[in-house]
Amino acid sequence: MHAPDSVRHAKRTSGREPVLREDPDLLEELDPHGARTAAATATALVAEVPRGPWQPPEKVEGRGAPGLLILGGVVVRRSWLAGRTAPELLGQGDVLRPWQHDGEDGMLPCSVTWEVLEPARIAILDARFAHAITPWPAIMTALLGRSLRRARWQGVGRLIGGMPRVDQRLLVLFWHLAERWGRVTRDGVLVPLDLTHAAVAELVSARRPSVTTALGELAEQGILLRPGRGRWVLTAAAQTALDELCAVSGSPAAAVPALTADATV
Repeated sequence: MHAPDSVRHAKRTSGREPVLREDPDLLEELDPHGARTAAATATALVAEVPRGPWQPPEKVEGRGAPGLLILGGVVVRRSWLAGRTAPELLGQGDVLRPWQHDGEDGMLPCSVTWEVLEPARIAILDARFAHAITPWPAIMTALLGRSLRRARWQGVGRLIGGMPRVDQRLLVLFWHLAERWGRVTRDGVLVPLDLTHAAVAELVSARRPSVTTALGELAEQGILLRPGRGRWVLTAAAQTALDELCAVSGSPAAAVPALTADATV
């Protein structure tokens, strides 16, 4: 069995790999014995994709293939319509199904392009993988949860784009990115993403000159620093700024009644 032709430009590893060992969170609902067995049994082909434009596979062999699982790296998916673009940053743990069209064949003439920002390892979860995890349905449930997580992240992205000020959008965007890619250092929360001003402008739905100006202002205020390429640092002042922004209107969650298991929807 070979990796799909549409990823032939990527470097393929030889043979199938125990990919669940690289994403152990998918095994967290299993008992220790089940986790060890599943990790050894469920294998998949892996493609190593370099930086640059990427054409993902249009299909994966066999029925019931879950999709593609990003094991590492950063990928951006862009939806295009009428000359405008809506980017989505994807990374470790995200599940993709590029062959499952979600608008390209509809009434709106949308198109989708892909770009690898950081070299990526992508597992091809085919029908053989799906069959191997059959004894452990919790793994498939976890993969479904990853799709729901993507939907939540997209919702936050729309919220960011609707904020009135560019500096506010940038502040919330980088905290949003820090939730996933950030790590705490003595200088603050480091977000190790190699994002250009143009890429950041895409993510906050603003023009690049406005973003460059706002980034400069945030740096002068000691809120968001860029000590080097691929390094963004949210300082203690950034936490204060976020707290103040969120305190302006408060959270509406308290006013919404919670649904119980037996509630009528």
